Amino acid sequence: MSSSPAAKPSYDELAALMVRLSDALDKANGRIAELEARLGLNSDNSSKPPSSDGLAKPAPRSLRKGGQRKPGRPKGTPGATLAQVERPDKWERHEPKQCRGCGDGLAGAPEVGMEKRQVFDIPPIKVQVTEHQLVERRCCDCGVVTKGTAPAGVTAPVQYGSRITAIIVYLYVGQFLSKDRTAQALADLFGVPVTGGTVLSMTARAATRLDGFLARAVEQIAAAPVAHFDETGFRVEGKLHWVHSASTGTWSLITVHRKRGTAAMDAAGVLPAFTGVAVHDAWAPYDTYTDATHALCNAHLLRELQQVIDTTPEGEWCWAEQATDALLQMKVLVEAAIEAGGLKHLDQVALAEQARLWRSAAAIGRHDTRSRTGKLMKKHHALATRMLDRQDDYLRFTRDELVSFDNNPAEREIRMIKLRQKVSGCLRTLAGAEQFCAIRSYLATARKHGVNFFHALTELAEGYPWLPEATPALALLSGTREPAGNSPLAAAA
Repeated sequence: MSSSPAAKPSYDELAALMVRLSDALDKANGRIAELEARLGLNSDNSSKPPSSDGLAKPAPRSLRKGGQRKPGRPKGTPGATLAQVERPDKWERHEPKQCRGCGDGLAGAPEVGMEKRQVFDIPPIKVQVTEHQLVERRCCDCGVVTKGTAPAGVTAPVQYGSRITAIIVYLYVGQFLSKDRTAQALADLFGVPVTGGTVLSMTARAATRLDGFLARAVEQIAAAPVAHFDETGFRVEGKLHWVHSASTGTWSLITVHRKRGTAAMDAAGVLPAFTGVAVHDAWAPYDTYTDATHALCNAHLLRELQQVIDTTPEGEWCWAEQATDALLQMKVLVEAAIEAGGLKHLDQVALAEQARLWRSAAAIGRHDTRSRTGKLMKKHHALATRMLDRQDDYLRFTRDELVSFDNNPAEREIRMIKLRQKVSGCLRTLAGAEQFCAIRSYLATARKHGVNFFHALTELAEGYPWLPEATPALALLSGTREPAGNSPLAAAA
């Protein structure tokens, strides 16, 4: 017995099927585009750090246009070539034994010239042990025994001196060695027996002497007309914590917290009291501090725009490309005006034209992505909308020459934290992380004042941490410098 033939689908059924297949295909294509965009994210087109690129790191691509300054040391700036000194520490004369012409001896022959060759080296290092003998004497009249007073800082029968302490903290915090490698370095270089526990205790003791410095840093950055802010993840106790930076051209404050948002920012103490221009990467918690004026990082914006360009089919016009070109041209105009003497020299007609191109590109981008189908289109729509809603904050660098184009000063502060994690891994305790960040704040600030790391750490080990002098408001700006500070080592540096 044969089965009856299946009934053919009607036109309406076929049409409905085509609609369902078309919808499914659109969703699949959107999902594919989203996954391809996610796979294509790297440090050039997103906020991912370069360390996340791995072996697939993209070829370097500069945002500079032709005719701008080339990479490398600017022409005319002094180099660091080793040069002979006028007065060496010692001399060694090397006399010729016989004439290279006839072979006769040259004793008593006239000297007609000399070539100097200088060798720079470190003499053999041997740890010097100083014994402080506290003499006791009995008074002949009353019989009371009085003992001599030890010098400041000499508190134990056996202890390490300030220079060894400074070297340990320099290697551990300044150069990111682990505690065990720091101890090994001391043993190899100086023959000093040091344990990893000693490294940690010395670092903790140094950090406790920085309370006054940290309080001054909060006060000075909060009073600055412009400050830069950023945050990054940091592994502490095997869990994700967050390092926050607040900085000016002369001060650095680095803190660590379990939270990323306002709880950590409030704990750092700068943003709650800050009323100047806060430069940051448009992360929402920064905007909750309404007493501050906000300027957004255009380097972050360029990376987001590059991601839009990378996901646009080849050959199609891309709104993000027009926005990128206009933004970079505004940067060129501002730099030329500042070089000429300030924004009063800015070509306002050319600036207005580039700003119009930037706004129109963002408007087109918002219009073209208004359907927001798929996560990728939603992301691009949000970017274009943010550009229009916050154009004053993005373009603030064109109106206020104290505001930089990007947030690179803040990123430089936290880059050292990521480098530490890359070199020696995470920190095991939150207290250790707080000590590390406190000393990094101290060293970064010292560097901005031209004070040598080792000099600053030696003063810290002696119990007299270096402090900058009171900072005039304008000297707190990025790229400016204030006097070297009230420390004798500041002048020596």
